[in-house]
Amino acid sequence: MRTAIAIAVAALMMSPAAALAGMEGFSTGPVFEDFGPHAPVEGAEPLASLERFAIAFDVAAKADEGARNRGFESAARFMNMHVAAGVPKDRIELAVVVHGGAVRDLVSADDNASKAMVEAMLAQGIRFIVCGQSAAAQGIAKADLIDGVEMQLSAMTAHALLQQDGYTVNPF
Repeated sequence: MRTAIAIAVAALMMSPAAALAGMEGFSTGPVFEDFGPHAPVEGAEPLASLERFAIAFDVAAKADEGARNRGFESAARFMNMHVAAGVPKDRIELAVVVHGGAVRDLVSADDNASKAMVEAMLAQGIRFIVCGQSAAAQGIAKADLIDGVEMQLSAMTAHALLQQDGYTVNPF
C-alpha cells in the first residue's frame, strides 16, 4: 500500500515538470508572432480543404491586472494553429464576442495590456464585438473602445446574428 501511495505521489510531483517539458514544442506564428502559441499534432485529420471556417468566441472574464486577456489570445491561437495546419488564412473568419468584465480589456487606454494584441488581431480581420448591455453597465461608450471594435445591442444578439451567418460557437 505504501508503495502504491509513493508511486502516486511521485507521479503527481512529476506531472508539472512533464507539462512544462511538453510546452517546449509550442511556438507562435505564422499569423501572430508575439502571441497565440500552439503545437503541431501528428496524425490529425487534414484541414486544408475547408471552404469556410467561421468561429465565434465568447469572452466574459477580464484579464488579470497587467496581463493580456486569455480569451482573446485563444482566438489568436486558433488562427495560428489552423493556418500552420494548412487552412488558408482567408478561409478562417473569427469573431470574439465580449461581455461582462472583459469589455474593459477593449478600452483604448494606453495601460490596457491587451490593446496591442487586439489591434494586431483586428488588423488580421478578427472581429471584436462588444455587448452593449455590458458596456452600458460599466459606463463604457463606443468612443472609449479600441478603433475597429464593434458594438452590438447585446452579446446574445451578436451570437444570434453570427449563428445566422454560419458561425459556430467555440466552447472554450
